[in-house]
Amino acid sequence: MYKNIKVIAFDADDTLWVNETYFRDAEHQFAKLLSNFETVNKIEQELFKMEIKNLPLYGYGVKGFILSMVECALEISNNNLNPTLLNDILNIGKEMLEKPIELLDDVEDVLKSLQGKYKLIVATKGDLLDQERKLEKSGLLKYFHHIEVMSDKKEMDYKKLVNHLDIEANQLLMIGNSLKSDILPLVNIGASAIHVPFHTTWAHEEVSSKEQSTSTYKTVSRLKEILKFE
Repeated sequence: MYKNIKVIAFDADDTLWVNETYFRDAEHQFAKLLSNFETVNKIEQELFKMEIKNLPLYGYGVKGFILSMVECALEISNNNLNPTLLNDILNIGKEMLEKPIELLDDVEDVLKSLQGKYKLIVATKGDLLDQERKLEKSGLLKYFHHIEVMSDKKEMDYKKLVNHLDIEANQLLMIGNSLKSDILPLVNIGASAIHVPFHTTWAHEEVSSKEQSTSTYKTVSRLKEILKFE
């Protein structure tokens, strides 16, 4: 199945290192800060709606999340937000940007094993500066030939990546935790993909059981298992 593979692309957040957990924690902190205005559950729902509304403007990443928190807080408080609360919200975002990089199990062992056999790249989405910072702090840059920070991960975006790499779609294998972003678009353009689930998934990245059942891809429980397909 993978005999034609020349390039292996790895998603970054929640495939190489922990990420979504920090967003969930930040959401809870944000909701507690505003709990005098609304219930925690309602605030988290409104924040999610605000994030989705703002995605076309801000894209993915912590900075867009911070702006969505501020806008959501103003809306929930009817523009009566205490400056101290605003500062607390900004500090939630700054703390996210300063989080240490927590590599997931087996990541470096897998990269060491594959390096030299394939061209390894990172294909991730999010804020460019933040993703570059995380890659630098991770100590993993030495394993990758190319870093692609994408504004989105749809079929068209992956087709552009394939053209940029000067390969055919069937020569690309993508490894990632998100079925919506890392797996299904690849399968749809004729590339290969292996799903490595992370225990927490952002609601925006969830897909229907029908979408899952009609696509051909492999799923492993931990990253190291991808080596058995070599």
